[in-house]
Amino acid sequence: MNHDEALDLLQEALRAVVPDAELGGLPGSTDLRDTFVLDSLDFVEIVERLSVGAGIRIEEDEDLRTIDAIIDLLTGGQSA
Repeated sequence: MNHDEALDLLQEALRAVVPDAELGGLPGSTDLRDTFVLDSLDFVEIVERLSVGAGIRIEEDEDLRTIDAIIDLLTGGQSA
């Protein structure tokens, strides 16, 4: 998966939980939980959607608070 595909998947997963969420213009260091006021259950749902959409297992201990961290995971570290 390339950077744009990963970003699209993240946007889709985020909008399933926060319908008016928009990632455009946010820096990669944006903390998604703080920015979109996500509780633990909301964030678990997003991670599950990312896992299914990407076809990969995402471990619970992954540090996925930021856009960059999620994109890096989804692209296998090839996001640049």
